Amino acid sequence: MEDLRLVEDRLRAEYVDLSPALRRLLIAIETEINYILLPVRLDLQRHEQIIVRARVKDCESAVDSLRRRQKLASFDANHPASYSLTALPDLVGARILAFPQRRLADVQRIIASRIDGWVADPVPGDESGEDAIALKYHGLWSPSDLVRSEIQFVSLLTGLFWDVEHSAIYKPSPKLRGIARSMAMKSRISAVHNALRSFEEEFEQQIAGTSE
Repeated sequence: MEDLRLVEDRLRAEYVDLSPALRRLLIAIETEINYILLPVRLDLQRHEQIIVRARVKDCESAVDSLRRRQKLASFDANHPASYSLTALPDLVGARILAFPQRRLADVQRIIASRIDGWVADPVPGDESGEDAIALKYHGLWSPSDLVRSEIQFVSLLTGLFWDVEHSAIYKPSPKLRGIARSMAMKSRISAVHNALRSFEEEFEQQIAGTSE
């Protein structure tokens, strides 16, 4: 156990060392994305929204995320120096939420050239063959960056639902652990995704009808 704590303590120390660079990167990403999106934001109608949320993954989440990526979701205590938080693709990230779907498409098109060459990592749909729920990309925001960053594009309605799901299901209190593995809960989550998608599709059809 002491050796396992050594691995985690080394990673926590690394996080402290990286923190100033991570904060600078966060500011750079958030500022540039907001600047790039300014023209489309100025063109928004009253019912349309674009929100940019940037964050630095906190220390314990970063350590836990790296652990889950290892074989058997565990660190090898015999090789503590072989692990680094710089292996994570999302220590710093930005989620861009937009409503309705046409504005999400605008945002993706505008940001695409800025992240050209980044690795795509889409969030798959709940059912096989469904379109991705969200699009994610990770890469270096600047060639000199110490870590990769992640940019997410997701519909505003889905993103707001994720806020609730994240705290209640994905990272619940200890007594609620296991809910995410419940087949009944997975079914309900899928139903929410489908309902939100249907709402957006119907909304855009109605909007298109009123503009004709």
